[in-house]
Amino acid sequence: MSWAAAAAVRSLWRLRTGALRPLSAYGRRISVRFYSLGMTLDNINRAAVDRIIRVDHAGEYGANRIYAGQMAVLGRTSVGPVIQKMWDQEKDHLKKFNELMVAFRVRPTILMPFWNVVGFALGAGTALLGKEGAMACTVAVEESIAHHYNNQIRTLMEKQPEKHEELLQVIRKFRDEELEHHDLGLEHDAQLAPAYTVLKSLIQAGCSVAIYLSERF
Repeated sequence: MSWAAAAAVRSLWRLRTGALRPLSAYGRRISVRFYSLGMTLDNINRAAVDRIIRVDHAGEYGANRIYAGQMAVLGRTSVGPVIQKMWDQEKDHLKKFNELMVAFRVRPTILMPFWNVVGFALGAGTALLGKEGAMACTVAVEESIAHHYNNQIRTLMEKQPEKHEELLQVIRKFRDEELEHHDLGLEHDAQLAPAYTVLKSLIQAGCSVAIYLSERF
């Protein structure tokens, strides 16, 4: 066996046993064990998971920007603590998807700079309508996200769910928390917002477009 062949065999063995780990874009070693998830790229549908993680990361980023916009306008009002509580949970969601992006080496959507601006503008703009406007935005967005998460759960359940169980647990948990935000919005007079039905429909149409684009680009 030549020296080159022997070196290739040693490298392959080290990779399989975990002794050799791939480099990140910055030249640092990164783990391929995916921390507590227990999932590998060999036992999942890579294309489906790429789309799921990319779009969910974009969605949670957009939600964070919406709540940032709302807090910029209403942070010092009586509804400020309610918005802050929801925002804190969204920060946790985004942190988790940031971790998943690295673990599965999924690229973010190229539209992140756009969602940065649009998300903040939507949050601040609806907050300028008052507490009711901000809560109407919350209801519309969280209802759209929960519906989207339910679609992802159905998709993963159709693709050998035992191989996606831990990802399913993450999505189910976040879906339930988004529904809690939806209900909080209703409890804080979302339906009293000016032109509530029209406003909600427009926001949800925008969410549908954002989901479609972020999955693909």
